[in-house]
Amino acid sequence: MFTEYDPLKDTMLQILDCSGNIINPKFMPDLSMAQIKEAYNWMLYARIADIKAVSYQRQGRMYTYPPNLGQEASALGSAMALGKEDWMIPAYRELAAWLYRGVTLKDVYLFWGGHEDGGKFSNAKNIIPPCVPIGSQTLHAVGIAYSLKYKKQNSIALTYIGDGGTSEGDFHEAMNYAGVWRVPLVFVCQNNQYAISTPRNKQTAAKSLAIKAIGYGLKGIQVDGNDFFAVYAAATAAAKEVRSGGMPIFIECITYRQGAHTTSDDPTRYREKEEEEIWLQRDPLKRLKAYLVQKQEWHEEEDRKLQSQYEKEIEEQFAQAERHPYPLKDVFQYMYVETPENLRKQHIEYEKFLNWKETQKWQ
Repeated sequence: MFTEYDPLKDTMLQILDCSGNIINPKFMPDLSMAQIKEAYNWMLYARIADIKAVSYQRQGRMYTYPPNLGQEASALGSAMALGKEDWMIPAYRELAAWLYRGVTLKDVYLFWGGHEDGGKFSNAKNIIPPCVPIGSQTLHAVGIAYSLKYKKQNSIALTYIGDGGTSEGDFHEAMNYAGVWRVPLVFVCQNNQYAISTPRNKQTAAKSLAIKAIGYGLKGIQVDGNDFFAVYAAATAAAKEVRSGGMPIFIECITYRQGAHTTSDDPTRYREKEEEEIWLQRDPLKRLKAYLVQKQEWHEEEDRKLQSQYEKEIEEQFAQAERHPYPLKDVFQYMYVETPENLRKQHIEYEKFLNWKETQKWQ
């Protein structure tokens, strides 16, 4: 696969077209229909949870949030390639991957609500909290992968980064050290076309991002990031290769952020409606559902039932997050031996705010 889709050949792996047809059976992954339906369920669940998160933020019940809409396949397809003992080092826009690895929605909502407990991910194994500083997680991933190699463990690490993150120094240092140390690591780049408002063609003059792997002695591949099968196939092959001692691998997933960069962003200021309409036709959920419908394995009624079920589950998870006590000591008591006067005043004001919040009845 990595020879046929060498980045120097300027080719992209695609298995599923926009109408749900298999156009590249050679690389179709060996998945049962039950596994494929499970993948669609996870993607649908992540999408509804994501849409709900934006709604909660708009209601003032959660802080700034980075929407995942349109990127479900690149996140889930790569996450499903990992084994239970493998490590995931996320960025901040891989909701489907987090949920698949065991992170609860309560954790997610607590995290974006500014709660320290939201980063514990107590139900998820071998996943660290998301990194907001761009690119820094790739260095963490190299360190974790090096430790796995040093301890001779049969585990690998997988980390995520966006297209904008590939312009950061941390990313280049991570790629360099990953190659020098030959660590068991897979880089997954979610190229959603924009680093906030900066388009990909202003990030680099390179033909692709995958081609950057070559300069560090790594293998690279570009895949259709809205094609679940292509992402899963590439990630599975990459995981197998690095687990057996091969060079680290960089996967560039060509996808699209359908929503805003964060809830503080307005994408209408830097991209055209026509562009968004084109990418809507490549939507990852539509494509996988079209495949299932063709196989007579899915009906619209199932979507409606699942959506209703998921909405209830998600609303309950958020309700639990809102009821979760906020430990004020974590905010005010761990910076100074003796709390200065300005922090004491802030503590008092914040307690007043929390008391006010308790009196509100959210509908």
